[in-house]
Formats: sequence, C-alpha cells, structure tokens
Amino acid sequence: MKELTHYIGGEHVKGTSGRFADVMNPATGEVQAKVPLASEAEVAKAVEIAAKAQPAWAATNPQRRARVLMKLVNLLNRDMDKLAEALSREHGKTLPDAAGDVQRGLEVVEYCIGAPQMLKGEFTDSAGPGIDMYSMRQPLGVTAGITPFNFPAMIPMWMFAPAIACGNAFILKPSERDPSVPLMLAELAEEAGLPKGILQVVNGDKVAVDAILHDPVIQSIGFVGSTPIAQYIYSTGCANGKRVQCFGGAKNHMIIMPDADMDQAADALVGAGYGAAGERCMAISVAVPVGDKTADALIEKLVPRIEKLKVGPYTGGKDVDYGPVVTAAAKANIERLVQSGVDQGAKLVVDGRGFKLQGYEDGFFVGPHLFDNVTPDMDIYKHEIFGPVLSTVRAKTYEEALGLAMDHEYGNGTAIFTRDGDTARDFAARINIGMVGINVPIPVPLAYHTFGGWKKSVFGDLNQHGPDAFKFYTRTKTVTARWPSGLKEGGEFHFKPMD
Repeated sequence: MKELTHYIGGEHVKGTSGRFADVMNPATGEVQAKVPLASEAEVAKAVEIAAKAQPAWAATNPQRRARVLMKLVNLLNRDMDKLAEALSREHGKTLPDAAGDVQRGLEVVEYCIGAPQMLKGEFTDSAGPGIDMYSMRQPLGVTAGITPFNFPAMIPMWMFAPAIACGNAFILKPSERDPSVPLMLAELAEEAGLPKGILQVVNGDKVAVDAILHDPVIQSIGFVGSTPIAQYIYSTGCANGKRVQCFGGAKNHMIIMPDADMDQAADALVGAGYGAAGERCMAISVAVPVGDKTADALIEKLVPRIEKLKVGPYTGGKDVDYGPVVTAAAKANIERLVQSGVDQGAKLVVDGRGFKLQGYEDGFFVGPHLFDNVTPDMDIYKHEIFGPVLSTVRAKTYEEALGLAMDHEYGNGTAIFTRDGDTARDFAARINIGMVGINVPIPVPLAYHTFGGWKKSVFGDLNQHGPDAFKFYTRTKTVTARWPSGLKEGGEFHFKPMD
C-alpha cells in the first residue's frame, strides 16, 4: 500500500501522528493509498519553517519572485498530462476535466507574474510644505489555505500563487481525499526556484484545520468548501485575529426565456449540470424555464441528450462524459436527496437510480437524473446536491424566475439564456448573485477578474484571484516624509512648519 507524505521544509516527510486516511480510487471503490493526518505538532513545525524562510523571500524583489512563477508555468505545461492523470486517479473526473482543472490554476499563476505591477504603491509629491506621502504594499508573513476535493489543482494555485507572489510563505492543507496533485505542485514550485519552506503541504483533517486556525503566527486563511464549514472557519479565524476569506455552497439557477435558442440552452444545461458529475460549485443545478411552453420544449430537448450521456472511469477514453463521484458517502447522499425529490412530488423524467457499470460495480458512479415540476419547498431545491442531478422549476413570468434565484440563500453563480438585450441587462443589473452569465452557463471569471459569490456562498469582503488577491495577501503601509530644506551657510538647517 502506497503511503503518501507531507511536504515540509522542501522534503517529503512521513507522518508522525499515527493517524491516516484512505485515498480511494472512485471508479473501483478500492483503497489505493494512505495519507497521513497531521498532528498539531506537525502543523507547528511547518509554521516554524515558514516563519524562518519568509523574511528573505519577502526581501526578494517582486520581479525575481515573478520569474519563479514564469518557470512554474513552464513546468506546469510540461507536466500537464502527468498532473491530470494523477488528479483523475484520485478524484475520478475525466482526463479532459482534470487537465482543465490544472489549466485554470495555471492561468492564475500566469496572472501573478504581473506582481511587480500589482504591488506598486501610490505617491503624492508635496502633500505639504516639503512633505511627500507614499504607500507600500507589504506581505502578511505566513499564510495558509484549506482547499476542497473537487478542484485539487486549481484552487490551491488560486491561493498560493498570489500569496507567494506577494512575498508570503504559504501552508496548504489540501483535501485528504485527493492529496497527490498538491504535493506535486509543491515539488514543481521548488523546481522553479522557490526557496524551501515558502510553499509547504500539510495533509490532515479537523485537527490540522484547528491547528491552523489557532496558530498565532499564521496571518491569513483561505478556504473553499461547504457553507457550514466556511462559517466555522471564518468565525474562528476572525476571532483569532486572522484575515479570512471563505467560499461556501451554491445552488446555481439558469433562467431560460421563451426567445432563447433551445438547442443552445439544452446543450449548455447538459454540460453545466452533469460535467464533472456535478461536483462543481459553479454547476447549474436548477433550470428555470419561463412559461409552460418553454418548459415543455426544454424538457423535450434535454431528455435525449441526458440519456446519451456516457458515464465511466477516466480510463474509458474521450467518449466518457463524466466519471464517479468522489466517495461512497457522496453517492449515498445524492441518492438520498433524489429519493426525497420523488417522495416530495417532483417528476423524475430521467431516472438514474440503480446505475451500475459493468466491471466497476463497486465504484461510486451515479447515473444522470432530471427532475421536472420541482418546487422551492423541496429538499432537492433547497440543498446543494453536488451530483449529476438537474431540477427544473417552472416559472410563469420573468419576474417569478428572477425572484427564485434572488430568494435562494446561496448566491454563487447564475445565468440567463435569451436573445433580448434589455432582459439580459435587467437581469445582470438586478440579480443579487456574484457571478452572472448571459448565454454562458458557467460564468467563471478569467484570472484577471475576481471570483466570488454573494449571500451564504461567501464569508469575507475580498474575492479570489484578480486584483482582490493582491489586496488580500498584503497590508498597506502609508509613509509621510518630511526632509529638511533651506540649507544655510555654516551648515545649519531650519525646517518649515507643517500646516
């Protein structure tokens, strides 16, 4: 049995806590490795090393730090296939999906190469008589990130790339379900020239999380995961005086207007609802057609597309549309919620219950499901399912459809499909959701914009990547300077009084 490690001080370090978690192959249901779960002492050791290494890295000028990131981009491209295969093996997503996971993280690393520009301060000449005023953006020190299973490459890079670009050290606590890629990323960063101790990986569970939350040296924490855990990390981290940004759950609505291109809308829903087995915080899980005629036409387009979806292991080739969900517990939760939808009166148009894949009967595969006539009081509407389940909620009017998305407790992403510019502009202006797509089903911003939701999808006032990342990982220091003027003969100075 393969035993994974931590990555501390530039070395692979075996766990010393005596506690381990199973790393599964989701396609077969078999344990393929053991990952150590760190103790408080192991987290403290990583923090100690980070604190010693960080000052010299902070003193390295931003251009030289950016050159390390340039090399990292090249190495990520070099090892793209290797990273994708390792990711798929532990997560279960298809190879193209896994490569996309790496690519979207790589794009943030590319953006952070612009650190010299992003870290420039402001300057005011002659703010007063003989007085100049200027600001500096300085690193926080030791920072940390707690990342989820569903994007084990992308989200760690979204966090550590801006953190180290700003001159911080970073401690990554990835998901214990798929830890291999984060370890590989730390190796590549050091191959690119990052000093030892600046990026470390400490595997673990709640013990490691709580150690990070309570360590007085760690200055900031980033988190992506479920809303209850996000609330816990945000409140605990803030109570301990840390800067915290937490991103939680989602229930993303896509509104389909009567004038929409139904083929385009149906294709978008299939990709956004079932891609990556629905295990994405930006997945579309609720379709809201406006009017029964629109709903009927949409369902008619969706059913044959969904029924043709091919579910299989990542080794099944390019024809596989999506793979297994990550654990047996995740599969059981999806099946429980699907059954609740049936029990509460929703119409199960495409029934994926009891799906079994020949040769992979013990894998965590879930067939695609499509519900119609879902209402807001049903559990499948209220809760994030995180699986290949699409719910259709029929709305009589545009205003009713808009209200559904606005009234839901989550506000991560949303989309509208329409040919009418006025409707699209009104939707974008009024919707109380952080990321909006217009004829785009998964509106994830590119690296040079920021990613973040509203309402119970986010805790904290700054988003991920883009300009917000450089604000989050730095403090602003403002300097007011006065220099002597009016040199007299004899070497004496006199100072002009400040107004």
